[in-house]
Amino acid sequence: MKIAISGKGGVGKTTLAGVMARLLADEGRKVLAIDADPDSNLASAIGLPKEISEKLTPIASMTSLIEERTGAKKGTYGPMFKLNPKVDDLPDDLGVLYKGVKLLLLGSIPQGGGGCFCPENVLLKNLIRHLLVQREEALIIDMEAGLEHLGRGSTGYVDALLVVVEPGQRALNTARQIKKLAEDLKLKRIMVVGNKVTSEEDRRIIEENLSDFPILGHMGFNPKVLQADREGRSPYDLDETIKGEVRAILRELEKRI
Repeated sequence: MKIAISGKGGVGKTTLAGVMARLLADEGRKVLAIDADPDSNLASAIGLPKEISEKLTPIASMTSLIEERTGAKKGTYGPMFKLNPKVDDLPDDLGVLYKGVKLLLLGSIPQGGGGCFCPENVLLKNLIRHLLVQREEALIIDMEAGLEHLGRGSTGYVDALLVVVEPGQRALNTARQIKKLAEDLKLKRIMVVGNKVTSEEDRRIIEENLSDFPILGHMGFNPKVLQADREGRSPYDLDETIKGEVRAILRELEKRI
């Protein structure tokens, strides 16, 4: 299972990614969770202790590693550099294992749309391709709305893109924009998960406005998620309700892929 999760900032995509990764790990699967959002919060959503997560460095910020693997310094645009740098050892060398989930932080690609033809971009794109094509784990990628880390050469290996939305027009509009980007990248399965749902009216708003998307399910507005965020803990460790909701979403996803 290779799943990318996207959506407008603040809609709860990282919560979904973290809880889904923990559920898969508890089911006995090998899980690799990739934080590809510059606003990196997947570590806390998985439950990684703060004293460990604070020491993690995104790969895009590892200047010496980028130069070693590509032959060019981070941020340079003119020099020649390797277009196929070695990346297969990075998940095991740089990933942190917690509760059966291996977490890897990618960091930010400098320009929107991944247009920066620079060493760090090449390294990250090759790493994502390796993770999608060569690795055997269940893969959960927490992405920003722009899908910058996905390249056309790797999207055929993504089983589904999940777009998380809340019942508001900004989130719904972002979902439509993400769908257009995803279709341009030839992603085949684009599905919606509703979040912060408080009523049947909220469900109706999401389902009627995004009627051209398959809807996998909904997560309710949950104060325990806010509490988990305040305490730097995973909602998975704090609340059975969200575990049940995400488990149902996961089972529906498995039927569709």
